[in-house]
Amino acid sequence: MMNTSRERPLLFGILLVLLHSTLVSPCAASDKPNIILIYIDDLGYGDLGVYGCQDIPTPNIDRLAKQGVWCSASYITNPPCCPSRCSLMMGQYGQRFGKYGMSRGLPIPEDRPTLAQVMRDHGYATGQIGKWDIGTRRQGPLQVGFTEVAKIPPKKQYSPEELASLSPALRKQLDKHGGRSKYFCVDSSGQTVWLTDYDGDSAVDFIERHSSEPFFLYWSPEAIHSFNNEVPESLAKRTSARGMRRLLGGAIVSVDDQIGKLVRTLEELQLRQNTLIIFTSDNGANPGEGGSSTPYRGGKGQGTQQEGWVRVPTIFSMPGRLPQGERYAGLMANFDFYSTIAALSGQSIPEHCDGVDLWPYLMGERDGDAHEYLFWLNNQPDDAVRRHLIAVRWRDWRLYRKYEQDPWQLFDLASDPREESDVAAEHTNIVQQLAGQHRRWERSLAPLAKVPKIRTPGPIIPTGHGWAAATSD
Repeated sequence: MMNTSRERPLLFGILLVLLHSTLVSPCAASDKPNIILIYIDDLGYGDLGVYGCQDIPTPNIDRLAKQGVWCSASYITNPPCCPSRCSLMMGQYGQRFGKYGMSRGLPIPEDRPTLAQVMRDHGYATGQIGKWDIGTRRQGPLQVGFTEVAKIPPKKQYSPEELASLSPALRKQLDKHGGRSKYFCVDSSGQTVWLTDYDGDSAVDFIERHSSEPFFLYWSPEAIHSFNNEVPESLAKRTSARGMRRLLGGAIVSVDDQIGKLVRTLEELQLRQNTLIIFTSDNGANPGEGGSSTPYRGGKGQGTQQEGWVRVPTIFSMPGRLPQGERYAGLMANFDFYSTIAALSGQSIPEHCDGVDLWPYLMGERDGDAHEYLFWLNNQPDDAVRRHLIAVRWRDWRLYRKYEQDPWQLFDLASDPREESDVAAEHTNIVQQLAGQHRRWERSLAPLAKVPKIRTPGPIIPTGHGWAAATSD
């Protein structure tokens, strides 16, 4: 028979210890943190308040930075959109599997796990919202590790009368798509709504439904990709931007609104301190839409050899764990997110990953660059000429050229962020060092892969409202 007089003090002591650990550490190390990865399309380095933007208000995104770490040397090594996303989801240079340019439709490898598969197999609910642009038509999000995907809502169909009332430029753009909108959609009640707002509501829905289990949410909105000429005046007037940048600013304001909505939901559910939010962009600014790379030069379109195309804003926000309002200035890349997320959730980093765990750097436990060198090799022969880029980053130095036959150009980004003074002739030793490192890296890569011809009967992501779930097969 149990001696209750002896057991009662012991049980009471255990309960006190458990209660104390719960109160003192609501985000105990044994808890699996939630992860939200937000991947904006064409957001420039100079388009957010925390990065110095003065004419577009982004209070909610700036708050992420105040509750975390903002990164000033975060890179996309495989621009633009499709290669960037493939590298992100695989955690490695796209050239490791033969992707040297856009190569839209090229398979992502099936002999190594995607980030979504790693998280799913570790007990996470995995959700995807928005733009995909990864792999073949048989490699949609439900086929590569996401347990749920938000269906694509029907787009608004403009009537002839509505089209006639629009500006010639917008009407011409809509005519190319049969009068269907890019950024207005129809919700389940039949109301016309702004697509970015609709996405934000989907993100809130996913968080609320999975609040009692660990979740990984990947949200990649269409915003702020061109064209932004449908942006309503109600959004554009909230900025002080001018010209075409005014419409871009309205699109950014809409994204910022959704970040506020998402964070409020986490706070109401008492999940904020155990949720890491990573906010970033798939490549640099689009100057054709008024995007800014300030203080750097270039961007999407005709500036793709300059820094502005590959350096992007990146914020890691987790007030329960990360330092508040700090800056990390070390070299890092988007494929580091995979390794960081895996390590934070208590997993080993898969061997195929080129990325490193950024957490010690974000926490201030390690100094310096996460990568000594970062490399670029966009030389797919049939890709758009403007996108060709061969480059190396090391310390403050950037070495680049457009084609193999071109001479190398060298810039000191610390003193010349706009890359206006080529100093290759004065620093031939650095040119030789970086060029040699690039040759060694290039020899480790897979050969250029060919995009297969794959047809499927349905869309990669189902259309409609609500969510589609992965099946066993």
